[in-house]
Amino acid sequence: MSELRFVHLGFGDEAVEYHAAWQEQRRVHTARFADEVPDTCLLLEHQSVYTAGRRTEDSERPLDGTPVIDIDRGGKITWHGPGQLVGYPILKLPRPVDVIAHVRRLEEAVIRACTEFGLETTRVEGRSGVWVLGESVPAPASATGGLRLDFDPRLNDEEFDPRLAGPEYAPSNAGQRGEDRKLCAIGIRVAKGVTMHGFSLNCDPDNTSYDRIVPCGIRDAGVTSLSQELGRRVPVAEVLPVVEKHLRAVLEDAVPLPRAV
Repeated sequence: MSELRFVHLGFGDEAVEYHAAWQEQRRVHTARFADEVPDTCLLLEHQSVYTAGRRTEDSERPLDGTPVIDIDRGGKITWHGPGQLVGYPILKLPRPVDVIAHVRRLEEAVIRACTEFGLETTRVEGRSGVWVLGESVPAPASATGGLRLDFDPRLNDEEFDPRLAGPEYAPSNAGQRGEDRKLCAIGIRVAKGVTMHGFSLNCDPDNTSYDRIVPCGIRDAGVTSLSQELGRRVPVAEVLPVVEKHLRAVLEDAVPLPRAV
């Protein structure tokens, strides 16, 4: 992939209103499709907002009437706001586009950044994003003559995508560990072979904002942040250069291939 350009749109007191960032995404997307600009990653903090992807169900939205912006990315509902680093990589990919390979590259960059902070993270089978796994749960002793069943939560989970599997993914939790915690959400759209939307990495947000919704439509997992996992405040300003470094390394070294058909 060619050299990646980074654009900082606003952080802290200059956090960006969602519609303004969405409009800037569309402008850069149009320019990238026309080869007027190189591959570009917009980095920013948002003012507090809920956004819902195309697959969001009514039961996953706030019950108190809190406004939600419906947008054109994949996935379901999530929250953006202060303390969260948001990245919108706008990249031209070969056609037919391999969406899953693009998601994996974004995951890899965030996983490397978290490792630099001393936090072990991973992918979870069938679920996009970057995760902190729950603690292992000891298997209970089987009662004499009893029957022990583990029910796989993926069976009736619309979020599960069988393409998001492989040796780099932790097995989906079927009762063998405590609650997994999502650290970084990923939701993208590809139009005319150019990507939009991207990732949101929780650095030091107020995670109670997630309490009003079913984050990403996943009911059997939680949400976490770098600050919560590391036991100290980890502001966006500290995380920004680390994430930018690893995005550059992963995306510039990548050689995207067309999806096999």
